[in-house]
Amino acid sequence: MAAACCLALFQAAAWAAPWLDETPRIAIISAFPAEMNLLLARVQTPQRHSVNGVSFTTGQLQGKPVVLLHSGISMTNAAMNTQLVLDRFKVTHIVYSGIAGGVNPALHIGDVTVPQRWGQYLEVLVARETAPGTFTPPVWMDDVKLPRFGANHPRPVEVRSAAQPKEHKKFWFDVDPTLLNLARSIQGTALADCDAARKCLGHKPKVVVGGNGVSGPAFVDNAAFRDYTFKTFEANVLDMETAATAQVAYSNGVPYIAFRSLSDLAGGGPGENELETFFKIAADNSATVLLAFLAAWK
Repeated sequence: MAAACCLALFQAAAWAAPWLDETPRIAIISAFPAEMNLLLARVQTPQRHSVNGVSFTTGQLQGKPVVLLHSGISMTNAAMNTQLVLDRFKVTHIVYSGIAGGVNPALHIGDVTVPQRWGQYLEVLVARETAPGTFTPPVWMDDVKLPRFGANHPRPVEVRSAAQPKEHKKFWFDVDPTLLNLARSIQGTALADCDAARKCLGHKPKVVVGGNGVSGPAFVDNAAFRDYTFKTFEANVLDMETAATAQVAYSNGVPYIAFRSLSDLAGGGPGENELETFFKIAADNSATVLLAFLAAWK
């Protein structure tokens, strides 16, 4: 019995991951490298770390201690690597930066959105077709409240946290109100309308603070689904990561905020998807606003 006890303690100690750095830091996350190039170029005294193939860069950005990482594209990668940075670094806040598809017709490519809350719009019931064109939830499923798209009925997710350890259901995960107020103070940040290759927008992009964002494991390039997403969730943008990071932040009790710049219109444009044409403008605009945000952070 004593030997088994000692073995269990040894195994627990062996599996306890040590801090890679003792400094309290702001975690800055992007899905993939091109979204973070501008930020990495500005990091002072960078140091590199690697865990499970994920690279972390620590240093100072706008005078603030930070750790930067690429989560990987999509919800599972975002959740897994947000938790990884929380487990291996002393993270005080989480900030996400990157591109997104615009679903609010009032917004344009290059605009930077800072939603006040995020939800997972593709957590769904795929309902039984009980008559032609009629898709009916099971009678015992009492959390199907939002309008459907075809057979797909959005639902909240079941979550737990240190503050609320009992399992409960949530759809929306609010960003930190103090961080959101700080973002409001930099809404006048100047944004680019051309990239280095002289690809230019026909308008001046702007920063929009507030409203909703949604995330799910799909690249959306469909006008009908875009319209549904805007009307159902009153969303400004959709992406493939932020709401997953938001749920991890909620579970761990860590304040978070996200900056997302429109690279495309999620199928709402008149021609081919715009991402490849305007990706660089959108990625750098999001990073520019994040830099202004960090500079204003006292």
